[in-house]
Amino acid sequence: MLLYTYLNKMKKILIISLLSVCMAFAVNADNNDPTNIKDCSQGFNRASFSFNQGLDKAILRPIALGYRKLPNGVRTITSNFLNNLSNLVTIPNNALQGDLGKAGTNLARLGINSTIGILGMFDVATGMGFEKYEKEDYGQTLGVMGSGPGCYLVLPILGPSTARDTFGTVFGMFGGDPWYNVTVKNDTQYFKDSDYYISKGTSGVDFRAKNLDAIDNLEENSMDFYASVKSLYLQDRQQKILNSQKTTKTQDDSDWDEVSSN
Repeated sequence: MLLYTYLNKMKKILIISLLSVCMAFAVNADNNDPTNIKDCSQGFNRASFSFNQGLDKAILRPIALGYRKLPNGVRTITSNFLNNLSNLVTIPNNALQGDLGKAGTNLARLGINSTIGILGMFDVATGMGFEKYEKEDYGQTLGVMGSGPGCYLVLPILGPSTARDTFGTVFGMFGGDPWYNVTVKNDTQYFKDSDYYISKGTSGVDFRAKNLDAIDNLEENSMDFYASVKSLYLQDRQQKILNSQKTTKTQDDSDWDEVSSN
């Protein structure tokens, strides 16, 4: 019990410290142009990137390879479930961005797929004519509201981010993510902390499996893999903020930052 309390306090201190760093970095860059976003702490970022690459090669990529061998139906059900769960964050961000129509549609999709679609395992809503929209998060909402991205960051385990996107992630942990609230923050008889972390881990595997060939090709053909990933991430985030329909090169999934935001 004492260990749990200590770890919980340390987690809060880490979050607050990270938030403070992000706020400091945020004043250093206010231009949304991906080519003008500063890499204010490249030494740390490259070290973190190398650490993440090591984890990817040792753990994530092998698991993703195994995941790809599962029947298509199993992978589709898994993706559907995760996409349905992501609506818990997308809907409030639709509303905050003023897209009340999308918020209403996604709310209907959440209700239909969570019930008739059996917890979102089956995308019944699309067949009923409810359009499927891109996911939204608090980092995107801050961008829509005019907040600059701040400095580029590479977070250990979580991967590419910016000061703004990291702030959005931290905000989710403080109450903006209903799934985090009912699993990690609240002690209920229905959900456990592990449910949240398992869902996030599965999202990472699902994303990695979908982008396995694209990421491998990018690494093989890049003179500087770090710089290529940075460029890809920043372009993708800008397109999401602008609600652009343009497909980012090498990307095979709707969310390059799915492992860090949702």
